[in-house]
Amino acid sequence: MNQTLGQKLIRTKTSEHKLEDGHAHALGRSLGLFPLTMIGVGATIGTGIFFTMVEAVPKAGPAVVLSFLMAALTAGLTALCYAELADRVPASGSSYSFAYATVGEFGAFVVAACLLLEYGLAASATAIGWSDYLNNFLQNALGWQIPDALRSPMVVAGKTGGVEFHAGHINLPPILLVVLCCVLLIRGTKESATTNAVMVVIKLVILLFFSAIALSGFDIRNFHPFVWPANGHGIGGLAGVTAAAGTVFFSFIGIDTIATAGEEVKNPTRDVPIGILAALGIVTVFYMLVAIAALGAQPATQFAGQEAGLAVILQNVTGKAWPALVLSAGAVISVFSVTLVTIYGQTRILYAIAKDGLVPQAFRTVNPRTQSPVTNTLIVSIAVGTVAGLVDSTFLWDMVSMGTLVAFIVVSIAVPVIRRKQGDTGRKGFRVPFGPYLVPGLSIVACLYLVFGLSSTTYTVFTIWMTVAVLTYFGYGIRNSRLNKVEAVRAELTH
Repeated sequence: MNQTLGQKLIRTKTSEHKLEDGHAHALGRSLGLFPLTMIGVGATIGTGIFFTMVEAVPKAGPAVVLSFLMAALTAGLTALCYAELADRVPASGSSYSFAYATVGEFGAFVVAACLLLEYGLAASATAIGWSDYLNNFLQNALGWQIPDALRSPMVVAGKTGGVEFHAGHINLPPILLVVLCCVLLIRGTKESATTNAVMVVIKLVILLFFSAIALSGFDIRNFHPFVWPANGHGIGGLAGVTAAAGTVFFSFIGIDTIATAGEEVKNPTRDVPIGILAALGIVTVFYMLVAIAALGAQPATQFAGQEAGLAVILQNVTGKAWPALVLSAGAVISVFSVTLVTIYGQTRILYAIAKDGLVPQAFRTVNPRTQSPVTNTLIVSIAVGTVAGLVDSTFLWDMVSMGTLVAFIVVSIAVPVIRRKQGDTGRKGFRVPFGPYLVPGLSIVACLYLVFGLSSTTYTVFTIWMTVAVLTYFGYGIRNSRLNKVEAVRAELTH
């Protein structure tokens, strides 16, 4: 019997089916707990600290510390949900795979669209920020800067709102960074993960270095007033704190990145949940340390529009160029790792979607020698590099947060659903504490609260993106779905 449209939209794939599916195109299992955790830390630490302080502090003032705590609490609630689902559905694709196993195919495709938006724009935005620190490093090391026409985008945010076009401008450094990441990812996952782990360790040392020097110039007066008076435009007050939390929230993308690697982990049911919680703990500690040190060393009013902000703070505190030089060099390495793992996450999500037949099969083709999806990686890198080279990062931060938050909401919904489907009695493995409703419910409420603090422009662009996604699903995905083909075969056999 043929399925109705409604049945097609809510059809699900079991976790067992996911693990066995597509063996001929299988990714290699080469990741252990440490490199897996470092993938999460690499995708997270750096972005929120090195760049979004410039965007978030002008909204919340010194109370941006509360914004980081609010984002961390929301991410922590969702991390518990991710940990249980990663234990139950250890496949690539992260929240897309979780949604497919619980709420159904259409919901999974919507989540996939959010993830593609999240990872693609996050990779572009971090690559853009890398350009600022590279320029600061070159200035302090060689006394030379990249010409403005080669490090400024064509599409920028106007000073009075709207969009401006600067003909003849291109941001070349981010494009070069994406090319380097692409080459490394094509070489294979194990090599990429090892390189990332080394860069993450360097990043943590650099941030400790920054904190130690910045705290030497700590002035408690910089935290007064702690909460700025509200001006009615999302600046100051609780609205400003919430808006800043929404801006920085995307920097917790590493939670999702760990889950995307489920099919390449040696022991996914154990290592993925542990890796998620370990990465979140490391990230939260470092974010708070660096945020407090930076705000103590520099008045909150000076963050707006500041290029390579942390390097400038060190230069102002010490009156010397060498600390800024070290910081900029560390940032160049750090942001390389962030861009690397976000592009990695994007390719693995597309791989999972293609394996289910919802996007063209080119995205699931795996090179037999490197065991990496080469065509997939090339396509993603071209898209990410194009956005990074032509578009101002001002347009990207909140869009990444929107995609992340919507995906997190679906993950939270999936926990009680999968418990009902798989049962809970006598089952070993990680489980969300206090039952299947309390923590997921709090996670949903916290995510929605942050969503409501995002800008109207973000809602408009997100609506356009989701409209394109829905049209793609009904135009291509629903007809080419592997589950649709399985159902067609069954229907023929019954006649």
